Amino acid sequence: MGMSTLYGAPKPEPDMIKLIHHAINAGVTLLDTSDVYGPKTNEILLGKALKGGMRDKVQLATKFGIKLDGSWQVQGDPAYVRAACEASLKRLEVDCIDLYYQHRIDTSVPIEITMGELKKLVEEDKIKYVGLSEASASTIRRAHAVHPVTAVQMEWSLQSRDVEEEIIPTCRELGIGIVAYKKLEESDARKRINDLATKIGCTTSQLALAWVLHQGNDVVPIPGTTKIENFEHNIGALSVKLTPEDMAELESIASPNSIKGDRYGAGLKTYKDSDTLPLSAWKA
Repeated sequence: MGMSTLYGAPKPEPDMIKLIHHAINAGVTLLDTSDVYGPKTNEILLGKALKGGMRDKVQLATKFGIKLDGSWQVQGDPAYVRAACEASLKRLEVDCIDLYYQHRIDTSVPIEITMGELKKLVEEDKIKYVGLSEASASTIRRAHAVHPVTAVQMEWSLQSRDVEEEIIPTCRELGIGIVAYKKLEESDARKRINDLATKIGCTTSQLALAWVLHQGNDVVPIPGTTKIENFEHNIGALSVKLTPEDMAELESIASPNSIKGDRYGAGLKTYKDSDTLPLSAWKA
């Protein structure tokens, strides 16, 4: 995301392609983008980067559902799902998307209707697997009953623990992979985490990544970066081994009850806003 939008101006394309190649050669196997990053330009960038034999080395994930037409809009009707997928395939210059997420849930469309169209796209070999992002437990269950949900993307970090109440248990009950993104904000907890990182011999961000990596083999973190040196720093988190005592100390610092407040401002939907119309109420 940061290569093409947010965090300042878009970064130079040759530098970003070099970074993507570096990451793949270092063993990264999942690239995560969205049609809203840029918007659209990040998919074009990945399409260029994956030419020349790189495509077969990675699982390629992208998303649909957020429109930025002067304001934040969420859409999930069948015609839009199909049109968005076709457009992403063209920008990425691929025949099939490995993992296709609904980026945010359109509450005006029953999730069964959206998933029904995604199921058709799987049957047509335009996508391999279906994912959801920021979906509630009930939305995940309803979606999974139509077609298997392979992964759910969510914010899960030392400072965002609310998904542990229902979302994580639901995913694990249904055998759904967990893709975690994070934001580590300034707080009293961060200061204490920094102290522990110093004691362990790593940086605060490496410790935060290591904590996610220690949550289980069904959890995949997706840290973003725009610099090779920062990428190497992130990869260093794989070498951070946390003892049960370290995990217990982190739990005491950043327990689910210790951090309060909404993650986003008004207008930015999360799983808390994702319950859709019931199927019985749908009128196409």
